[in-house]
Amino acid sequence: MCTRRILGLAVVALLTLGGRARAYTNQWAAHIEGGEEVARQVAEDYGFRYLGKINDDWYHMEHRSVAKRSTEPHLEVHQRLMKDSRVRRAEQQRAKSRTKRDLVVKRPSNILNLVNDERWPQMWYLNRGKGLDMNVQGAWLEGITGQGIVVTILDDGLEKDHPDLVNNYDPLASYDVNGHDEDPMPRYDLVDSNRHGTRCAGEVAATANNSICAVGVAYGAGVGGVRMLDGDVTDAVEARSLSLNPQHIDIYSASWGPDDDGKTVDGPGELATRAFIEGITKGRSGKGSIFVWASGNGGRDHDNCNCDGYTNSIWTLSISSATENGLVPWYSEACSSTLATTYSSGATGEKQVVTTDLHHHCTSSHTGTSASAPLAAGICALALEANRELTWRDMQHIVVRTAKPANLQAPDWVVNGVGRNVSHSFGYGLMDATAMVRLARRWRTVPEQHKCEVSAPHTGRPIPPKSQLILDLHVKECSGVNFLEHVQAKVSLMATRRGDLQIQLTSPQGTRSTLLAKRPHDVSKAGFSQWPFMSVHTWGERPHGTWRLEIHNEGRYLDTLNEWRLVFYGTETSVELDDELDKDKPQPPVRHQETVQDNAALDPRQNAVDTEGDPWTGSQQVDRVSHPEVQKPTTENQRSGCATFEARSGRCLVCKPGWNHNSNGNCSQQCPSGTYAVRDHDKTGAFCIKCHYSCLSCKGPSDTDCLTCHEDSALMLSDNGEHCVLHNLSWKMQSTMWYYRMTVVFLTSIALMTVVVVYLALDWYIRRRKRVHEYSQVSYTGNGEARADMKRLHGDTCVSDSE
Repeated sequence: MCTRRILGLAVVALLTLGGRARAYTNQWAAHIEGGEEVARQVAEDYGFRYLGKINDDWYHMEHRSVAKRSTEPHLEVHQRLMKDSRVRRAEQQRAKSRTKRDLVVKRPSNILNLVNDERWPQMWYLNRGKGLDMNVQGAWLEGITGQGIVVTILDDGLEKDHPDLVNNYDPLASYDVNGHDEDPMPRYDLVDSNRHGTRCAGEVAATANNSICAVGVAYGAGVGGVRMLDGDVTDAVEARSLSLNPQHIDIYSASWGPDDDGKTVDGPGELATRAFIEGITKGRSGKGSIFVWASGNGGRDHDNCNCDGYTNSIWTLSISSATENGLVPWYSEACSSTLATTYSSGATGEKQVVTTDLHHHCTSSHTGTSASAPLAAGICALALEANRELTWRDMQHIVVRTAKPANLQAPDWVVNGVGRNVSHSFGYGLMDATAMVRLARRWRTVPEQHKCEVSAPHTGRPIPPKSQLILDLHVKECSGVNFLEHVQAKVSLMATRRGDLQIQLTSPQGTRSTLLAKRPHDVSKAGFSQWPFMSVHTWGERPHGTWRLEIHNEGRYLDTLNEWRLVFYGTETSVELDDELDKDKPQPPVRHQETVQDNAALDPRQNAVDTEGDPWTGSQQVDRVSHPEVQKPTTENQRSGCATFEARSGRCLVCKPGWNHNSNGNCSQQCPSGTYAVRDHDKTGAFCIKCHYSCLSCKGPSDTDCLTCHEDSALMLSDNGEHCVLHNLSWKMQSTMWYYRMTVVFLTSIALMTVVVVYLALDWYIRRRKRVHEYSQVSYTGNGEARADMKRLHGDTCVSDSE
């Protein structure tokens, strides 16, 4: 049994490694006009097996003679397909790495009795009361169980005949995208690697009061499964899963995403993005499909869920986890796109989640944000039963208004500009099922969503090492958006080591969102290309005023911001309720320690009467490189090299060509001592960047770039180059270097002597063998002359006279 388990683990590991290669598969997605019959005919004409419709005029096909995995695309098949006039576009699909967001915990095999065990007393996250659970029992007592709502689990399959799921199983919400049939049953193996989807489904809709296992949050809802993770996950596979039967399915729950390894930046492809857009615009008869997503388990690797294009999307309801004791779990990722939280596993000794398991079993050890997203999907199903007319945006508004921050402990709780508590770890707090149901009953559909985009003029801005770039963008007009929902900062930048960057965005009302935290494992040089960092922390605030983008470069190399812009999503009018104070109306702003100053203080001309053609009636920006020592210019000579000043502080923003921009905000013709010059992007000037603290003068940022040293140091040679060493340490380094050199000489001598001794020994041995051979060839004549020859050849002891 042990050998079989090891072999099973090896197979799973090989499959996992293979999935990360992003290899080309034998599947194509093709844009074909004329309908499904034309697509079938095209597939038959070129040797494809027709797999099904993806969305719109896109179709999924598999070629019979192309290898399932290849490092190179199959150009011959692709070109033949593209030459057909019926084919508008075609893409050979590539396998993506998608990770299930539960946690693998080693446990003794006999720790649980999995047969016919009633687990309701262990469901602490539903039955503790006193504000320590998600308040689902209040909704149940009001007759809300998710009846008539359909939830599907996008995962690795669903054990549809499980006795705790079979009564709520919905075949119209199920499909096997990996196997291309209607049956979502998981593929069984020795280690039950495809248990994930069945566990998630039980959290949503396990049958109540049947003395089997547990109870789902929405135990009256229908539940289906899409088997799509047990095979090559391509753009087409994701798109087909996300767009399955959108007029029948209400909620799609996904507990997977790109690798949570702290170095990946990835999101939905073109087809999956189309599926999201089709879902929120046409799903549920135009009210919009609801996509619930697990925020990710990369906490140990310092990952940031804003680098995950699925949780970072405005179309998904991103859910994080809290432990039994209300703490941030060790696996949790903090980011500004997380909307709310549900309970899940925590540290050793803290309880986990109870749900259905493979082989008709039950488990009390479901873990990670994988367990959080289905709980949220079940709560959304309860709210949707209370009001079937809720749109996808209504659901997000209701979550924001009802989530409870009480009992959740995080160091970054702040109050935003409209008086709501929000955290990067927990979003707006723990989801409250009863509060959501009651608010849903009296909810008015939110006003139409509008989008406003404001581009910043800052292009090609250098971000020197160990410094920060601060860019201020004033938004005076934002057509159609007066009350915010989602805010995106689309950033394009070049980075030598992407993980050294940190990005913050501060709203006009002082709400500060961390768009990107430092990621130590991310050594990529790819940077970001129009990556839409998203924040929900300014929900309900107004967009008008000065927004501040701060980019911190904690690395040793110069990076460059190419361009950025802000995209605002929101409503023209406020969200009104009959019997509740409208929290989305602007309230007196909460002042933080790092609140952006008032616009009038930022520039006195803000108070002037606007006139046509006045450049101050549009957007105003202030950008600067921030350093610890900021001083005003003191001499007229320093001002003479400045082309543009900041009126408030007197700092020079742009130097004249040929002048150098110093760290104190002035311009000089030569960089001061202790700095080195970095050419500006337009090569007309330079920035003076501070040397490493150990250098008096230098040619670069490293401690091995020193040219001269301080009085208490000396320039010394080491394996990495020249650097400055304190005098009182020099003798140690010298003695160390002497010892190192003597050791090398000694070891080299020993090696040479060994070679010589071995050579001499071999030479003696060869000569000895030769003499013995010659002796054996000599004829024995018996006379004295022969014996004398022998004695001369081998010595007196070789041949005796008696012979």
